[in-house]
Amino acid sequence: MKRHLIGIGGVGMSALAVALANLGDEVTGADRTLGTRNIRFLESLGISCHPDDGSGVDGTVDEVIVSTAIEDDNPGLVAAKAFGIPVTHRAVALARALADRKLVAVVGTCGKSTVTAMLGHILSACGFDPFCVNGANVPGWEGAVRFGRGEYAVAEVDESDRSLVAFHPYAAIVTNSSADHFSKEEMDRVFDSFVAGLPGPVIDARNTEIDCNGVDVPMPGRHNRQNATLALRMAVALGCDKEAALAALKSFRGVERRLERHGERVYDDYAHNPEKIRAMWQALAEAHPDGGICVVWRPHGYAPLRKMMGEFADAFNEIVRNRDKLLLLPVYDAGGTADRTVSSDDLAQMLKPGVAIQVQDLDAAYGWISQRIGNFAAFAVCGARDPELPALAERIAAIA
Repeated sequence: MKRHLIGIGGVGMSALAVALANLGDEVTGADRTLGTRNIRFLESLGISCHPDDGSGVDGTVDEVIVSTAIEDDNPGLVAAKAFGIPVTHRAVALARALADRKLVAVVGTCGKSTVTAMLGHILSACGFDPFCVNGANVPGWEGAVRFGRGEYAVAEVDESDRSLVAFHPYAAIVTNSSADHFSKEEMDRVFDSFVAGLPGPVIDARNTEIDCNGVDVPMPGRHNRQNATLALRMAVALGCDKEAALAALKSFRGVERRLERHGERVYDDYAHNPEKIRAMWQALAEAHPDGGICVVWRPHGYAPLRKMMGEFADAFNEIVRNRDKLLLLPVYDAGGTADRTVSSDDLAQMLKPGVAIQVQDLDAAYGWISQRIGNFAAFAVCGARDPELPALAERIAAIA
């Protein structure tokens, strides 16, 4: 089958592309932004990536796969309809690809990618040879995918558009629940329904204090020890020896853009909602207790900023200490028909004096930091969607 993925450069779609290619499909795709690291990686695997102008969709394509982010007037989607090509949602395509394995689904507001990678690493070390599909690239994997032939699959399952209903897992981990794409109450209802009646083990960490004693991972932050504990509990429930699982965690190499370290004191992180930002900032303060933290952050969309404006302001006003600094970038604009009547200016006005400095672009952030490189113990670049953020972390690391 020849399957064409629109928006193939995104973390979720690129992972699906690699998974389908490993399963024997011919895979092509299109994206608004070509030349990114993810696109170059896909092309290195022989996956053709086209401009997002519909040119990659023709009569040879058997199926077009889209995410919820793809709008109805997308040229590739219009072409698919003109050719009579079936259109499938990403979640349905991934669920179908994993249907012949016992799926362990990892859901929750925060920590999904790290827990998925940790569980895949443990199961692999314990000889289970899982097939893993993550929402972030993992060192030693094929991007965000580990192709295994064992009976288990491990996948990060997204709740942001409720597409998790496409999956029928054997077992599940719920990492936590908080307001993000929906209210906490609505998220809890979604997760309750998702895990109800599953035949295998369910590790549900909502509203529970997680005991991390005895769990050691080579990553800073209590939240990472909590993530490791959840992965450990599921691995043991599936049949892993506990001591072997604990030993495997010590060799875990982390996840791309999850407190990913560049040099001794520069980090790249995906933090994009208030809870994740709090966890990241606290982890860095714990890892670098002798100085301040400078964080460059870009809001990843107009709708999330509008929805969580108050929560973002509360988080930054709480966690940014006198010796810290937030460099606030403009909202990342992914195009389309977004309502652009909110901006980073609105958030800046809600922050206490001295908490943040607004910078207009990545070059301006680099310039500000380059003149103050000795003023802080650590630096972090964080946010979702913007493919250029990791490159800024690398630039800062070169002078830090």
